[in-house]
Amino acid sequence: MKKWLTSSMALVLVMSITAACGKTTDNGSATTSPAGTKAPATTDAGGTANANIKGKITVVTHRTDLVDTKFKGWTDAFKKKYPGVTEVAIESIKDYGPTMKVRLSTGELGDVNMIPDGVPNNKLAEYYAPLNDLGLNDKVYFPDIKASDGKTLGLPSGVNTNGVAYNKQAFAKAGITSVPKTLDELYAAAEKLKTAGITPLATNFKDKWPLSEWDIIAFEISGDPEFRGSMTKTDAPFAEGTPYNKALTILKTFVTKGYTEKDLMSTDWESSKKDVASGKTAMYFLGNWVIPQIIENGAKSEDIGFFPMPYDNSGKYNANMGPDYMYGVAKNSKNIDTAKAFVKFMIEESDYADYAGMIPPLKSKESTMPQLKEFLAMKPNTLQGKPDPDAYSAIANKAQIDFMGGTYVQKLVLAKDFKAGLEELNKKWADAKKAVGQ
Repeated sequence: MKKWLTSSMALVLVMSITAACGKTTDNGSATTSPAGTKAPATTDAGGTANANIKGKITVVTHRTDLVDTKFKGWTDAFKKKYPGVTEVAIESIKDYGPTMKVRLSTGELGDVNMIPDGVPNNKLAEYYAPLNDLGLNDKVYFPDIKASDGKTLGLPSGVNTNGVAYNKQAFAKAGITSVPKTLDELYAAAEKLKTAGITPLATNFKDKWPLSEWDIIAFEISGDPEFRGSMTKTDAPFAEGTPYNKALTILKTFVTKGYTEKDLMSTDWESSKKDVASGKTAMYFLGNWVIPQIIENGAKSEDIGFFPMPYDNSGKYNANMGPDYMYGVAKNSKNIDTAKAFVKFMIEESDYADYAGMIPPLKSKESTMPQLKEFLAMKPNTLQGKPDPDAYSAIANKAQIDFMGGTYVQKLVLAKDFKAGLEELNKKWADAKKAVGQ
């Protein structure tokens, strides 16, 4: 969700999405088990003998909604492929990012987990084992996003873009006949929805993490693949006219005009998905992964659409495409061979990405989502971001600004003086930049 494609990757990805139709394929094979996995193999393609893939592993995940459903099918299929595996325990964490950052210091990472954001690449080897030996680097998108000193320390669980998921029936009820293509049109649509008694936009403000999308919009507004690096060269990344200022001002405008939930601090993630599904709320600004979750909560697929967020009035869009959470194998795992085999299995043989509404991480697989076709028909310019520079991470950590975490966005929007809040963020950044010698 946070990093972006090279231009050549973007072309391949767009071609694979627009060509998608029917069942997802993997290297031309259409044979799947009921769990959405290929028939079991006798050896692991990464070169690890099956005899070493055994025992118990623990997988730590942010997908609390899948523990008792899809994960059971995946783990059963994995154990069928590797009979020596006795148990795959799934531990889900609701407040995943902050919790896992604490666990990094305690070593409680399970055997497989989704690498939390904010860990500098040059520190990853302290916590994670190299995955180069799985033979996936040339087969997946973004093998270098979580890499250091030639070691691949994370592999993608799926690929995302972000945009506005919307309920077509809610738009029709409000008299909106086409999706907004400019920021003024977006505000006008929100006003029509509000007048019709429909909440225009769900923010899930209380949960904080959904607010990280406003960091992504800043990247898109910048149009700069090295946006994070450019931030290390300024003392005021939140000043008027900057990408962050513009992005956060859009959110503030939505809140001020009553285009979001009435009581921001009583918002609920599970309830809001039902509200968008029913049309009580019209829009979500999130990654494409939210689309199947809306459908699971009662919407018909044909009633849910997806369009690029119009952040200005140019009628043109930059859209990020990048990996979702990256699989990592804990360096202190007592069963590394089995943990690595599970990562390889989830990437190559499970339907995790399709089920989660993501573009599959394997270049050979196709997305099956019609909403992504609608999105791409609006011809957004895809951007690739670079891995966060160590200097950026050092400044952000020293400033205690949780980019991609949402806490600072929540505090800023609730502040009595929005402008003063932006100035405070600039001061924190400038002081931290000086303190770390940048």
